[in-house]
Amino acid sequence: MGLIKIDDELHEEARRASTVMCRSINAQAEYWMKIGQLAEANPTLSFNDIVKMQLGAARVSRVDLAAA
Repeated sequence: MGLIKIDDELHEEARRASTVMCRSINAQAEYWMKIGQLAEANPTLSFNDIVKMQLGAARVSRVDLAAA
Protein backbone atom coordinates (compact mmCIF):
# COMPACT_ATOMS: atom_id res chain seq x y z
CA MET A 1 0.00 0.00 0.00
CA GLY A 2 1.35 3.41 -0.91
CA LEU A 3 0.49 7.04 -0.56
CA ILE A 4 -0.88 9.15 -3.37
CA LYS A 5 -0.61 12.94 -3.36
CA ILE A 6 -3.75 14.53 -4.75
CA ASP A 7 -4.91 18.09 -5.06
CA ASP A 8 -6.75 19.47 -2.02
CA GLU A 9 -9.79 20.31 -4.14
CA LEU A 10 -10.00 16.76 -5.50
CA HIS A 11 -9.64 15.40 -1.96
CA GLU A 12 -12.55 17.58 -0.87
CA GLU A 13 -14.64 16.33 -3.81
CA ALA A 14 -13.85 12.74 -2.80
CA ARG A 15 -14.83 13.52 0.80
CA ARG A 16 -18.18 14.97 -0.26
CA ALA A 17 -18.87 12.15 -2.72
CA SER A 18 -17.92 9.53 -0.14
CA THR A 19 -20.55 10.90 2.23
CA VAL A 20 -23.27 10.63 -0.38
CA MET A 21 -22.15 7.17 -1.51
CA CYS A 22 -21.65 5.83 2.05
CA ARG A 23 -18.00 5.03 1.39
CA SER A 24 -14.79 6.03 3.12
CA ILE A 25 -12.73 8.68 1.34
CA ASN A 26 -10.20 5.99 0.41
CA ALA A 27 -12.93 3.70 -0.95
CA GLN A 28 -14.35 6.58 -3.00
CA ALA A 29 -10.93 7.37 -4.47
CA GLU A 30 -10.35 3.67 -5.25
CA TYR A 31 -13.76 3.48 -6.94
CA TRP A 32 -13.01 6.51 -9.12
CA MET A 33 -9.60 5.08 -10.02
CA LYS A 34 -11.02 1.68 -10.94
CA ILE A 35 -13.81 3.16 -13.06
CA GLY A 36 -11.32 5.48 -14.76
CA GLN A 37 -8.94 2.62 -15.47
CA LEU A 38 -11.75 0.52 -16.93
CA ALA A 39 -13.01 3.49 -19.01
CA GLU A 40 -9.53 4.01 -20.48
CA ALA A 41 -9.24 0.30 -21.28
CA ASN A 42 -12.75 0.19 -22.78
CA PRO A 43 -13.34 3.59 -24.43
CA THR A 44 -16.49 2.50 -26.26
CA LEU A 45 -18.33 1.51 -23.07
CA SER A 46 -20.54 3.90 -21.14
CA PHE A 47 -20.31 4.28 -17.37
CA ASN A 48 -23.47 2.15 -17.03
CA ASP A 49 -21.97 -0.55 -19.25
CA ILE A 50 -18.83 -0.61 -17.10
CA VAL A 51 -20.86 -0.91 -13.89
CA LYS A 52 -23.02 -3.70 -15.39
CA MET A 53 -19.87 -5.52 -16.52
CA GLN A 54 -18.36 -5.29 -13.03
CA LEU A 55 -21.59 -6.40 -11.34
CA GLY A 56 -21.79 -9.36 -13.70
CA ALA A 57 -18.16 -10.29 -13.04
CA ALA A 58 -18.88 -10.22 -9.31
CA ARG A 59 -22.05 -12.28 -9.88
CA VAL A 60 -24.21 -9.61 -8.27
CA SER A 61 -27.83 -9.87 -9.27
CA ARG A 62 -29.44 -6.53 -9.92
CA VAL A 63 -32.98 -5.34 -10.28
CA ASP A 64 -33.96 -4.07 -13.72
CA LEU A 65 -35.67 -0.82 -12.78
CA ALA A 66 -37.05 -0.40 -16.30
CA ALA A 67 -39.04 -3.61 -15.87
CA ALA A 68 -40.28 -2.74 -12.39
